[in-house]
Amino acid sequence: MNEKTAKNISKFLSLVLRHSPQTIGLKLDENGWADVEELIAKCSRNGNVLNKELLDYVVENNDKKRFAFNEDKTKIRASQGHSVTVELNLRIVEPLDYLYHGTVQASIDAIKEKGLQKMSRQHVHLSKDRETAIKVGSRRGVPQILTIKSGEMFRDGFTFYLSENNVWLTDEVPVKYIEFPS
Repeated sequence: MNEKTAKNISKFLSLVLRHSPQTIGLKLDENGWADVEELIAKCSRNGNVLNKELLDYVVENNDKKRFAFNEDKTKIRASQGHSVTVELNLRIVEPLDYLYHGTVQASIDAIKEKGLQKMSRQHVHLSKDRETAIKVGSRRGVPQILTIKSGEMFRDGFTFYLSENNVWLTDEVPVKYIEFPS
């Protein structure tokens, strides 16, 4: 499979498994799982040809590990990033002392005023290293990397989770825990 096809499938899966399952009439269970056979059938009916081999390839080769199968590969879900309400059964994990968030200059003033908010998603997404945060911030322009005092936040009672694909998640990051680039 060529990379362009894999990327297009990944983008479409992000749409239906994270944001708009109704686009193809798909139902997610309360934990965000979709039946693989139903997903394949409904994608095909909506002009997005998909089969188990393509799905396996996208799940295994997605650089961000955005999707996961259950043990017998009969169900699939997005690992995180949902704007639809799902219960991912994440466990609370003590974070590293510092985590990072990639954004762009246009967002800095709002972040300085309100901190990092989850907006339409279920959580604020943070990275364990600057390199990953740079990649995230680069999607929308020249990246601005924020350093988050996550260890201090945790000690102050904020909850952190680590998704299946190693993205750090929290409900919000108040301004006082953010170090802005100079």
